[in-house]
Amino acid sequence: MSENQALEKIFAGARLRRLRRERGLTQAEAAEALGLSASYLNLLERNQRPVTARVLLALADSFDVDVRAFANESDRQLIADLQEAAADPVLSGMEMDRMELSEFADAQPRAAEAFARLFHAFREVNAATADLATRMSGPGATSGGPGAVLESVRDALDARQNHFPELEEAAESLAQRIGLKPRNRDRVLSDYLQSQHGFTVRVLDEEIMAGARRRLDFHGRRLLLSEALAPGSRAFHMAVVLATLELGDTLDALTEEAKLDAPEAKKLYRVGLANYFAGAAHMPYAAFLKHAEETRYDIIRLQRRFEVSYEQICHRLTTLQRPGARGLPFFMIRVDAAGNVSKRFGGGIMPFARAGGGCPKWNLYDALRTPERILAQRFELPDGASMLSLARGQVSAAPAGQPPVIHAIALGCDWEHAARIVHADTIAEAEPAPVGIACRLCDRENCAQRAFPPMNRKLVLDAHMLRASPYAFNED
Repeated sequence: MSENQALEKIFAGARLRRLRRERGLTQAEAAEALGLSASYLNLLERNQRPVTARVLLALADSFDVDVRAFANESDRQLIADLQEAAADPVLSGMEMDRMELSEFADAQPRAAEAFARLFHAFREVNAATADLATRMSGPGATSGGPGAVLESVRDALDARQNHFPELEEAAESLAQRIGLKPRNRDRVLSDYLQSQHGFTVRVLDEEIMAGARRRLDFHGRRLLLSEALAPGSRAFHMAVVLATLELGDTLDALTEEAKLDAPEAKKLYRVGLANYFAGAAHMPYAAFLKHAEETRYDIIRLQRRFEVSYEQICHRLTTLQRPGARGLPFFMIRVDAAGNVSKRFGGGIMPFARAGGGCPKWNLYDALRTPERILAQRFELPDGASMLSLARGQVSAAPAGQPPVIHAIALGCDWEHAARIVHADTIAEAEPAPVGIACRLCDRENCAQRAFPPMNRKLVLDAHMLRASPYAFNED
C-alpha cells in the first residue's frame, strides 16, 4: 500500500456488515471477537467512523480475512458493470460518475449487484428481441440466453473467489489415500476406478470416439478417453469422473448454495466444480502454494513440477484463497482469435467487459501471434489501477480435418505484487501501457486503435479535422 493510500480514511461499513452476516454473528458477538464495543462497531458499519489500522489487524487476526479487501476500493468488476449500465442511453442523462457508483457499491453492495444484474437482464432481452426480429426476416444470430447463463456461472465463481474448501479437502484426501503423484497419475487413477467403481479405462481412436474427448459408459462400465488427449489430460479426465462418482452430494450442495436460476447454469456450474476437484487432486493446495512461493510464481517451473498444462497452472493460481494460507490474488482470462472470452476468473481484481471485444493494447491479443511464449506487460486502466499481465498463446489439437485451436491466456494481478513474481523482473522499470476494459467503457482520447466511441460521451463531428482516433467526443 502506498503512503497516500495509508493516509486515506477507509469507510467499509457495508463490507464489515456483510462479513459479520456471512459468519452468522450478531453485532455484539462480532464486536467481542474484534475487541470493540458494540456501539463502535455499529458506527463502523454505518460508515460514521473510518476503519482504523487497529480494526484491520483485528479483522485479520479474528476472522482471518485479507485486509486488502477493506483497504482497496470496491470490487472492480462490479464498478465496471455499474459504469456500463450508467452509460446506457436509457440512463446516460443521469450523469452518474465513477465516484458516485463507487459510493453506491460500497454503501449498498447487494443493491448495486442487483442493479447490475437488472441491467444485464435488460440487455439480454434487447439482444434476444433483436435476434428474434432478424430470424423472422431470415437466418440470423441465436438468442442471447446462453450468454446470460455463462455470465451467471462466472459471477457465482467470482462470489466464492473461485475457492472451495470442501473440494480442496476431498482432493487432498484422495491424493494421500491412493498415493497420487505427477508421474503415476494415469496408472493410479485407472487402477482406482477399476477397483473401487468397476470402471475400466480405455483410450480409443478419434474416429471411434466420434469427436468426443470423454464418455462414461455406465452400461459397459467403461471410461472411454480419446487418443487426442495428452497423457496428462487423460489423468485429469479420470479425476473429473471420480468427482461425479464420489462427491455427488457435495457437488449438489455447492451448486444449490450458488442460487443459480437456470437449469443449464446449475449443470455448467456443477461441471466446473468437478473440474476444480480434478485440478486440486493434481496440484494439492499446500504443496502447490509452497512451490509457487519458492519459485516466485514461476509458471514454467510449476508446469514441470506438477506435469500439467500452462492453462491448468494459471487456473490453479486463481484458487489460492485458503484462510491463513493465501497465495497472490490473480485473475485469469482466455480468449480465442476473434476475442471471444471462453474462460474468466477474478472479476474483483480485474474488471472485464461483459460484451464486445477487449482492448487491443493488452498483450493478451499479442500472445495469439506468438504461441508458447510468455509476454509480460505492465498496464494502467482508465481508473489509474496498475496491473501486471502474463499472456501466452496456446495451440491445442482439434478433431481430424480441422485446423489447430489457438487461444490466448492471460494471468495477472495488481502491480503491487509484481516484485514477488519472477516473470515481472524484465519489466520492473517499464512505464505502464494505457489499456482499457473495452472501447465503449474507455474515455481515453486520441487512441488510434479505438473501434467505438465511449458510451458516456457525445460524438463531436468535424469535417475539417481528422485525428489519430476515428472518433472525437466531448469531455462530459
